[in-house]
Amino acid sequence: MTVRLIPYLVMAGNAKEAIQFYQQALDAQVLFQQSFGDMPENPEYPLPAEAKDLVSHATIKVGESEIMFSDTFPGQEHQSGTQVTICISTNDSEQAKKMFEALSEGGKVEMPLQETFFSPAYGSVIDKFGIFFQVFTEGKPHE
Repeated sequence: MTVRLIPYLVMAGNAKEAIQFYQQALDAQVLFQQSFGDMPENPEYPLPAEAKDLVSHATIKVGESEIMFSDTFPGQEHQSGTQVTICISTNDSEQAKKMFEALSEGGKVEMPLQETFFSPAYGSVIDKFGIFFQVFTEGKPHE
């Protein structure tokens, strides 16, 4: 089992610019980058045309460390305090569930831990201290 804590920066529509800046300033390497337009369509949350090029998820590597990025989803408020979150990344769904449940005690679940198109178990929670955590399980979702 592996567990890593990764800073996750939520940007206000300027994630691509930030990634380019860190490539130059910190010699960062882009490991992954996907736009909202690359994601499967969700009829419950139609994507405005101007948002299709915004970053839905990206990972860069600086030295031995990774930083993840996304732009705020269209319609969601971007506010200081939630711009930097911590992504707990593990390859063990049971461990993800245990950590998510523990962080939820006395906190507020933002997105229940669930299978998504990009993870067998992903969710987000604000713990009782006001710290925003994303719990991400590596691997392919069940087909």
